[in-house]
Amino acid sequence: MNPTKKSCLLLILALAVTLEVTAGEVLPDDEVAEGGESKSTDGNDGSKFVAGHVYVPKDTHADSSTTDNGVESEVEGFEQEDLPSQPPPQEERHKEVPVVIGGTASGEPCVFPFLFQEKEFSECTTEGRVDGRLWCATTYDYNTDKKWGFCETEEQAEQRRLVEEAEEQYQDTIKMINSTNRSSQKKELYERLLKVAEMGHVKVMEKVAYAMLFGDFLPQSIPQAKAIFEKLALEGSPKAQTALGFLYAAGLGVNSSQAKALVYYTFGALGGNLVAQMILVRMILWVGVPQSCESALTHYRLVANYVASDVSLTGGSAVQRTRLLDEVENPGSSSGMLEEDLIQYYQFLAEKGDVQAQVGLGQLHLHGGRGVEQNHQRAYEYFNQAANAGNTHAMAFLGKMYSEGSEYVSQNNDTALHYFKKAADLGNPVGQSGLGMAYLYGRGVPVNYDLALKYFQKAAEQGWVDGQLQLGTMYYNGIGVKRDYKQALKFFNLASQAGHILAFYNLAQMHATGTGVMRSCHTAVELFKNVCERGRWSERLMAAYGSFKEGDMDSALVQYLLLAEQGYEVAQSNVAFILDQKGSQIFNENETYPRALLHWTRAAAQGYTVARIKLGDYHFYGYGTDVDYETAVIHYRLASEQQHSAQAMFNLGYMHEKGLGIKQDIHLAKRFYDMAAEASPDAQVPVFLALCKLGFIYALQYLQDLNLKELLSQVDLDQLLGPEWDLYLMTVIALLLGTVIAYRQRQHQAVPIAPPVPPRPPGQPEQPAGEPEEQ
Repeated sequence: MNPTKKSCLLLILALAVTLEVTAGEVLPDDEVAEGGESKSTDGNDGSKFVAGHVYVPKDTHADSSTTDNGVESEVEGFEQEDLPSQPPPQEERHKEVPVVIGGTASGEPCVFPFLFQEKEFSECTTEGRVDGRLWCATTYDYNTDKKWGFCETEEQAEQRRLVEEAEEQYQDTIKMINSTNRSSQKKELYERLLKVAEMGHVKVMEKVAYAMLFGDFLPQSIPQAKAIFEKLALEGSPKAQTALGFLYAAGLGVNSSQAKALVYYTFGALGGNLVAQMILVRMILWVGVPQSCESALTHYRLVANYVASDVSLTGGSAVQRTRLLDEVENPGSSSGMLEEDLIQYYQFLAEKGDVQAQVGLGQLHLHGGRGVEQNHQRAYEYFNQAANAGNTHAMAFLGKMYSEGSEYVSQNNDTALHYFKKAADLGNPVGQSGLGMAYLYGRGVPVNYDLALKYFQKAAEQGWVDGQLQLGTMYYNGIGVKRDYKQALKFFNLASQAGHILAFYNLAQMHATGTGVMRSCHTAVELFKNVCERGRWSERLMAAYGSFKEGDMDSALVQYLLLAEQGYEVAQSNVAFILDQKGSQIFNENETYPRALLHWTRAAAQGYTVARIKLGDYHFYGYGTDVDYETAVIHYRLASEQQHSAQAMFNLGYMHEKGLGIKQDIHLAKRFYDMAAEASPDAQVPVFLALCKLGFIYALQYLQDLNLKELLSQVDLDQLLGPEWDLYLMTVIALLLGTVIAYRQRQHQAVPIAPPVPPRPPGQPEQPAGEPEEQ
């Protein structure tokens, strides 16, 4: 078959499958539970509200791995009240009975179960053999009949032993990788994984390939990663198919092809890969497939179900979204990351007994983020020290840790209840919310909805997000109160303002089904997108930022590219920034501006103001595209009208002044300059200089309208003063302005210093700093 025709057929097949999978499905109506019991809204995928959590049937097919960093995490549903009825069990398939090889009954089928050494075996076993080969008996009682044979050949046995050995080495290495924070040790362990990958272990090959792609503890090598992905994709690995889709979409190591990318993403999504599901949503919305909103809703809901089911009481780890452009242009601004010396300072305060520092560090280690890795042991130590000093927040968070349980702290309802009660009695909202959860689910106490409602209300009144969330779920499901969707919506909105993932998820479900609100597909998609972007794969944002800070631009660019494919706006703008600064060597120099333009466009479509202004600049100067003043004006106007950007207003004023892509109009130019000065104090000095120049031009035009018109019309300022005369004029005005400012500062310095305040008489209270004394 012609290769071109074959590619077209594959593409058509993929598009057909995509449209079939992403076709908008009718969302089910609410079902009233029998006997007046509380009901919950079921999604078309089996998801539902369960007291702030989501239930996901265990037989739902999805690859819950995080794909980009290889972390495995099986997400199971919370089996709580109000669960949907389970589907009837499928008929169990009959196991294929192997025919034995060799032994005393060659060619005869195995008999299961069979008796060996007073023990029954229902499958082939290695019991009693030194060489480890699988065997079985062909009659029930082996001890009597001695009829047996091998279930595998020697080659199959050797292959099985290699697989088992590789799996054992993989598990041991992963445990060591997760237990260390030292980069040098992780590099050594990844080198060990390389040897395990040579044994054909699929999971190890996936992890090694992604490490090579991103430069995680292995030298970055896109060609080697691509070769491994291609081999795995042929074996049906969804992770590898998704990775190949990413390579073709980004043009990494291959010629860029959105058609091939769509094919690989589609098969990755059909295999259950959640990252592929997110990328398909972006492609659907970007291309504009008919009913794209409903298709996006279907994909996003599937991913959001797993993200929401992975959320615990602690809310999961915190991830900072750092904009590289903002950090470079505003070095003093906070990126959300704590510097190493500042962390050490807080640790010093905590060791000296500072309770606030202990609680703060405990929360940082509990959630992770801001440059601090998640560490439950350190969190427990800091909370314990602060709790012993009487801090109620620390007591409540200790209760949370015992209620949840972890590798370091064993789950214990009684201990959790002790700390929750102690904190709640002192009015702490975290402790009150913890007690409410205990009474809601019967953790260490009998279920009591009235007491749960009481404690949640107390916590919500103090603004604690968990109390607001649980109140919303109680009103939504009618647990202990009359069902009230308006109250549920109110409390979910309050909790979402604090950024709680489950609040976003529940709001998305309400908008998707039209429960308590008018159904809005677009609102539901935006809310589900917010949930999906808080999945564990979002930790790649911090890894990419770390690579950027270390100066490894190639690694940072590839990681941001994958996140940009998933629809992260901050990643799209960061990719565009790195390309704009030409900090990476992955792409040719003539490709950087067109690629940057593409990602600025995607970021601008999600409402990022700076990206919209960048698009105007690219069309104004002709970066990655032809010079197009009319298009530049359109982007500047959008940024001005939608985001009230001072920079965009100033640029529009300049284009009105010069008549670039728009009619020349000095009055409109002055209007936009004034608007820019009002929109931002930082624009006042540039606007002052521009207005001075504009006033000079207006004066010349006024003189031309007088009797000196014929004389002045002969004067060409460009020929007389040069083509850059306006810049020289602005420089002179700036120097004059600087002189005036310096003169006024000298005048202020000449003001006599006030005499010192006389000493305060004994017994008189000290005046607060910064407040004048009464005369």
